[in-house]
Amino acid sequence: MSVQAWTFLLVGLSFALYIGIAVWSRARSTGDFYVAGGDVNPVMNGMATAADWMSAASFISMAGIISFIGYDGSVYLMGWTGGYVLLALLLAPYLRKFGKFTVPDFVGDRYYSRTARVVAVICAIFVSFTYVAGQMRGVGIVFSQFLGVDIDMGVVIGMVVVFIYAVLGGMKGITYTQVAQYCVLIFAYMVPAIFISLLMTGNIVPQLGFGSKLADGSGEYLLHALDNLNQQFGFAAYTDGTKSTVDVFFITAALMVGTAGLPHVIVRFYTVPKVSAARVSAGYALLFIALLYTTAPAVAAFARTNLLKSIADKPYTEAPGWYKSWEDIGLITFDDKNGDGVINYVGNKQANELTIDRDIMVLANPQIAGLPPWVIALVAAGGLAAALSTAAGLLLVISTSFAHDLMKKSFRPQTTEKEELLFARIAAGAAVLIAGYFGINPPDFVAAVVAFAFGLAASSFFPAIILGIFSKKTTREGAVTGMIVGIAFTASYIIYFKFINPSMNSADHWWFGISPEGIGTLGMLINFALTITISKFTAEPPQDVQELVEHIRLPGEKTAMIS
Repeated sequence: MSVQAWTFLLVGLSFALYIGIAVWSRARSTGDFYVAGGDVNPVMNGMATAADWMSAASFISMAGIISFIGYDGSVYLMGWTGGYVLLALLLAPYLRKFGKFTVPDFVGDRYYSRTARVVAVICAIFVSFTYVAGQMRGVGIVFSQFLGVDIDMGVVIGMVVVFIYAVLGGMKGITYTQVAQYCVLIFAYMVPAIFISLLMTGNIVPQLGFGSKLADGSGEYLLHALDNLNQQFGFAAYTDGTKSTVDVFFITAALMVGTAGLPHVIVRFYTVPKVSAARVSAGYALLFIALLYTTAPAVAAFARTNLLKSIADKPYTEAPGWYKSWEDIGLITFDDKNGDGVINYVGNKQANELTIDRDIMVLANPQIAGLPPWVIALVAAGGLAAALSTAAGLLLVISTSFAHDLMKKSFRPQTTEKEELLFARIAAGAAVLIAGYFGINPPDFVAAVVAFAFGLAASSFFPAIILGIFSKKTTREGAVTGMIVGIAFTASYIIYFKFINPSMNSADHWWFGISPEGIGTLGMLINFALTITISKFTAEPPQDVQELVEHIRLPGEKTAMIS
């Protein structure tokens, strides 16, 4: 069968599975819709958390960006994996013990303020829509390449599928769908990685193949050969970093603390039956996540090596079939500047004739390596699973923030459970439409958009949550001011350099040499400083709130909630 036939088959079967699970596990109460009834097995919740966490940025874009920037891409590996450890150790058990459905719910009760709750809702929606834009973009890329539709139509198809299982099943449907999606995405990621590692290095384990000698008889190590290839075409050595130490630190920190502040990940720890299960679930999730993250650098190196060997300095008329297929949908473009008909892919921007969208590298990797059609189709199914699983989690955050935190807890307390469930489903439907718009009109490539979302989460939620757990004296005035100023500063910096004045988006013009991807760390520090300072000059929190903060840090399973 052809690649397209295999893709239709595997994607169709996976979609049927997702929708079937959503129908089987559809939500019948707000408890089902928000936290899957609170009785999910820790192992299954670990898989669901991993799928929720490993978005299109992890599956499609992370190895792609590493393949282009080499050593500098380690910031994504360190930041995203380190952030999950931070989340598991510092936040998850305490938030689970607090016993509320959402992050705005925690903020509203901990800071005894409707204003704090509303500000947290706005931050959650802003962060989630920024994040979901990258997921829908990933869905569109996969559909356009492998199912023969344009990117915009691919986004629309993804919207329909997410609408069905997110709106119908809520968190219950999403949780069990994400278990299936994790199995699909990790199998789809590992199979081609193992194939290519065997072909290139003779080593069946990609993580070991990454540091092995090539199997072509040259006796040269893979990374040494890749360094030479990069330099041959005028790029920096693959294993050399070009970013400043300051920017590396700030990007890594923004990704780490952003992870710990992401509402769609935090809410997963409310779906297990007790606090100890939240810790166990976090451990399993980290194990499942590490399987992909330790493989990504190898996939990036394999893809970069094969890419340079297959098209750089080759006549355009002899370009391989995979090149033409990506060129047809506009994700590879060739501009023959010197008219010699040769693809000059070089590090000099003025002389370079080839433009490659970084988001295609993982998807194109099996094609470049000449793997069988079923493997190529499997990667497409995995990419869709990764994008859709995270998109669903983000859409649920948006819908619950609206229905539970704005309507039920802030502006319409007389709302019945049936009405609240209806509001949540309407909000999820509206969120799908807005997410689709951002997918059709994305602000950047997938990993960059997601990095911005992490920066926004770092600068808004992380200080409020960490101080809310570990500081009895933090006041509502401090927390609200910190969240507003933190996210406003970070968003303004990103918008200025990325959209208002992109010509100045360089280290020469950044504040203190900090890129837009890393500015969330500075926003977080500003948030912390304001929150702590203002808290010292405002009235202490009520005694019951201070006792609550003490209680959630004590060992034991008893949930500590205040109304």
